Amino acid sequence: MRRVLHLSDLHFGRVDRSSLKPLLRAAWEIGPDLVAVSGDLTQRARRLEFREARSFLSALPLPQIVVPGNHDIPLYNPVLRFLMPLKRYKRFISGDIAPMYVDKEVAALGVNTARSLVAKGGRINITQVESICSHFSRLERGQTRIIVTHHPFDLPEGYSTVNLVGRSRMAMEKFARCGIDLFLSGHLHITHTGNTARYMIPGFSALVVQAGTVTSTRGRGELNSFNLIRIDPPGIEVETHTWRPGALAFARSRSSHFMKKEKGWVPADSI
Repeated sequence: MRRVLHLSDLHFGRVDRSSLKPLLRAAWEIGPDLVAVSGDLTQRARRLEFREARSFLSALPLPQIVVPGNHDIPLYNPVLRFLMPLKRYKRFISGDIAPMYVDKEVAALGVNTARSLVAKGGRINITQVESICSHFSRLERGQTRIIVTHHPFDLPEGYSTVNLVGRSRMAMEKFARCGIDLFLSGHLHITHTGNTARYMIPGFSALVVQAGTVTSTRGRGELNSFNLIRIDPPGIEVETHTWRPGALAFARSRSSHFMKKEKGWVPADSI
């Protein structure tokens, strides 16, 4: 079994500081095999915000897969935004914007979907998709295959498809052929677990897990939270832990179970 701690949308610059130490305590108590951070480490991509984010990441367990989000590209500095959009991210967080982690049970790959030309939306391109499939094609069979992005491939009910990562259909058709099992994302500050049924690809159904914001004061109607994903083939459990301000702690709030069948991942209670 592997445990993946999924954090997203930290937004240093607008964080609830009372949650930081309890979050670190919870992370070390869980003892994850992998920490996945799906973007928006900062609020406005300022140096101080990146320094604080770097310090926080350094206090979390290893190994880690970290990707940038749209807030990690400077908004008000046009020179940096359009000529060197990820300069500060690479300086303070990591020069690797396509990080990969592989062991005998899981293979996880981070993908940058943040772009300079749009304020909020994201995009994935054919070069990235082909690189992802090339990496996974060299792996042995049996590992659960995970992609970590900031922008989502599925959406909660009521959200417009404009919130999907750009060129998602092109990407998903290729991902189906290279056997992706699980997509981890953030961006909307809403917790959601869905699947790839919207793409209507015969014989393929992967899980799409979206994390809410773990530390930002911009909760959009939800309390801060993170996901703990337990991968124990042929099953996956997605467990959400929610911030309890009165207790100054994160506590388990709900969980969902899924099983891998011939045509992909389905809710365990539907079997």
